[in-house]
Amino acid sequence: MNTVIPIRSVDTPVRTPLRGAARHAPKGRQVQPAARERVLALCAGLAPRADLLIEHLHRLQDGEGALRHGQLAALAEHLRLSQVEVFEVASFYHHFEIVDDEAAVPATVVRVCNSLSCTLAGSETLMAELQASLAHDASVRVQAAPCIGQCHRAPAACVGQRQLPHASVDAVQALLARGDTGPRELPVPDASDLKQLQRVLSGELGAEQVLAELKASNLRGLGGAGFPAWRKWETVRAQSGPRHMVVNIDEGEVGTFKDGHVLTSAQAGAPQVLEGLLIAAQVVGIDHVWLYLRDEYHDARVLLQRELDTLAMRLPALTVQYPGYTPPIIELRRGAGAYICGEESALIESVEGKRGLPRLKPPIVALHGVFGRPTLAHNPETLWWLPEILAHGAAWLTAHGRAGRNGLRRFSVSGRVKQPGVYLAPAGITLRELIDEHAGGMAEGHTLYAYLPGGASGGILPAALADVPLDFDTLAEHGAFVGSMAVVVLGQHDKARDAALNLMRFFEHESCGQCTPCRAGTTKAVELIQAPVWDAALLAELSQVMRDASICGLGQAAPNPVDSVLRFFSHEVRA
Repeated sequence: MNTVIPIRSVDTPVRTPLRGAARHAPKGRQVQPAARERVLALCAGLAPRADLLIEHLHRLQDGEGALRHGQLAALAEHLRLSQVEVFEVASFYHHFEIVDDEAAVPATVVRVCNSLSCTLAGSETLMAELQASLAHDASVRVQAAPCIGQCHRAPAACVGQRQLPHASVDAVQALLARGDTGPRELPVPDASDLKQLQRVLSGELGAEQVLAELKASNLRGLGGAGFPAWRKWETVRAQSGPRHMVVNIDEGEVGTFKDGHVLTSAQAGAPQVLEGLLIAAQVVGIDHVWLYLRDEYHDARVLLQRELDTLAMRLPALTVQYPGYTPPIIELRRGAGAYICGEESALIESVEGKRGLPRLKPPIVALHGVFGRPTLAHNPETLWWLPEILAHGAAWLTAHGRAGRNGLRRFSVSGRVKQPGVYLAPAGITLRELIDEHAGGMAEGHTLYAYLPGGASGGILPAALADVPLDFDTLAEHGAFVGSMAVVVLGQHDKARDAALNLMRFFEHESCGQCTPCRAGTTKAVELIQAPVWDAALLAELSQVMRDASICGLGQAAPNPVDSVLRFFSHEVRA
């Protein structure tokens, strides 16, 4: 069969298809040479990798004061990403501001914390006074911010990248007048001799011995979930390599500031955390570690980078002393103001350069974590304990405790107490004992009315339960938990319903929006609990839906403060 091929005359007009037509320029905003040059200058020395997108955005934000549309287009070209990918990440994180190319931006942003501890200390008044006093100054913008990890020094603010504890109008204006808006240079902490790491590398402590000590110590994850550390290690260790680790330093839970304290402590702070990291990496077989630090901790970031540089100079000597030792690659990543990234799978998404949206489970991150590899996730306090346990033995740690509990716990204590701060106390200590023995008693003019045992998510308990042991699993019958052990104390002049509203507004602000139960549920809850009389039946139904259908712990735990008010403080919300 002959095939007939149609022949077109040279005079026959050619019809250009509407789709697939040749273009003279790529789709989207066209990149201008000036924007391209500025992006290259600001991002010099930073590898053009997609997983470093957020680090590139920080370079632009720090250099320009905002993210300009034209420079975002140039960044997309530089990283070989679509403009949509860059824009959706830039618009997800609170600390990034997207503006037009010619828009004027303030030289300094003053963020005033409006979370519970700071609100109790008068941050709303401070916010109003700052806005009034700086209204004429176009170089400064004052705005509210969620918890910035300075609950024990309330009210607190961030002036540019300078955290300002016990903030006042005069103190803010003094920093602005001096131009003193960058991170502080913290004192150099005591250097670690890496003795416990060397015991592991020399074979004095084998991997199985370390695991046995870890198991005997009953060390649990201290970021909030309280999962046994040894079980995480064994799960990840059993997977085929390469294996990764993430260190979660994104403690955004209202009332929590202990990880910042651990890192910046002059005595065995960041150096001991890093030694614990190296021990875990050696035993589990980790080849790459990401430290994910919340963006509010600018001082700690400078300190941590300095310690990492020091460690990088020391490790080559260990590889010579212990042939065959290959230390892991360690990267420091900077968060961008998203509480949701405290959830480990959302944190991993952020490490990969994406929006911090929690992943559906299963699989768990121990099996499928960073870039799809088995991943060990810890918070810095958990790692800090490893050298202590190996130096003193598991029996030393478990010898501490009260009410049948074992170990030591760090509590972040804020609110109506004389001496807010971080306190190392026996597991099982009660709230009353914690206040009297460590926090100096109740603040002048206040008597105990209620308390949050575990930050925003942990519920609100009445003074009548101040003698219940504080530890993992001890508060479940009361609808509460210790979580990250962020204790916020309320006095007789405070109301639990006001605290619940403050916390629910926080959850509404911080919801990633991925799932409807959390996104719509937190907004609906804020609306309902502003009524003089609460609709208990409707709130109970909303609470159950959020618990059952939310993807991650934010939506599942967000109803806890409201449920606590209905259970223990119903006199505040009924007719």
